[in-house]
Amino acid sequence: MEGLEEKLQGLSLARRSRPEKPTYLLDVALQPAGPLAVSCSDFAVRLHSRDTLEPLGEYRGHRGPLCGVVFSHASPDLLYSASADGTVRGWDVRRPGTAAAAQVFRGDPAHAYSGFDLSCGDTLLCAGTEQVDGEDSYLVFWDARKPGDGPLGAYSESHSDDITQVRFHPRDNDRLASGSMDGLVNVFDLSRGTEEDALLATCNSDSSACSVCWAGAAYSQLLCLSPNETLHLWDLRRLDTDEPLAVFGTADARGLPLLAEGGAVDYLVGAQWLEEAQKLLVVGGENGGDLHLMECDGGGLRLLKTLGGGHASMVRCFLWDAAKEALVTGGEDAQLLLWKTGGGQLPTGKRESRKSETVLRLKSRPHKKHSYQREKKETGKTE
Repeated sequence: MEGLEEKLQGLSLARRSRPEKPTYLLDVALQPAGPLAVSCSDFAVRLHSRDTLEPLGEYRGHRGPLCGVVFSHASPDLLYSASADGTVRGWDVRRPGTAAAAQVFRGDPAHAYSGFDLSCGDTLLCAGTEQVDGEDSYLVFWDARKPGDGPLGAYSESHSDDITQVRFHPRDNDRLASGSMDGLVNVFDLSRGTEEDALLATCNSDSSACSVCWAGAAYSQLLCLSPNETLHLWDLRRLDTDEPLAVFGTADARGLPLLAEGGAVDYLVGAQWLEEAQKLLVVGGENGGDLHLMECDGGGLRLLKTLGGGHASMVRCFLWDAAKEALVTGGEDAQLLLWKTGGGQLPTGKRESRKSETVLRLKSRPHKKHSYQREKKETGKTE
């Protein structure tokens, strides 16, 4: 069977989608038997064909910046999004173009959500908030099966700054990881009840945690990326041992000679555990738009493939589609690109960036999931 490295080596630009309005593409999700969903900096959620990137419609019900999108695992026609407007919304994929969500989850009116996820069993929704009144940040929980009800409860003691990411374990419905601007990555077992009892581990990233990814055999590891390009890989199987949790870490990936002739990446986009290949894929980029696909393990980062000629600016999100052996990428140039194995259909000349001045003021970092950081922290056409 062809290995992951061989598959990545065969990638070339196959499809390009260009929206009419300049906007940042912030996050992308895949319905395995259906479309792609993309969250955008103009508060819209857009649907695209998985194979052609053809626009299929969009949802414009949110009134604040989005912090991600995720499809239901069991109900293929249900898509969730969360926003700083204080809502988590469930959309009917069969009815794109409507502003009326099929489900709406609300909590405290003072909460602005900055990260969220859905448990693997489709029973729990969890959203993390921005810091409230300069003191507390909350992890808010709802029963996903009861959209009309209020929250089941909230955790308030584990983070002291904006919660940037919430990630449920891909196989354990009660296991949850959260990352925050306070630099902490927490792991919870929700079956244990109280917040104090549920907290299994606290890992310090020594910086703000902007991206968290479950990885490793049986998803027993956690990867954390930080805004200053710090990377930490921890092994949670070592919690009850005297061994250090750290598998690999680097204080600044920009200083690692990963590219040809000793070059380095300018930033890290994110990471994804590839179950079939049992590999952790980390994507980095250069400010001009080129992408670098890397493998991460205890030995560090290793370059597998460079993708050039596609994006004209920084890349914000990516997704590896194992079934199609394809990579989807979206960025600040408002482009959604499809890279496929077996030869490309498009020339690789870069398109002109379509950033607007408004969008440029919204975001300055390629990998933050939302555009409402406080100052103190500082349809389209397809080819």
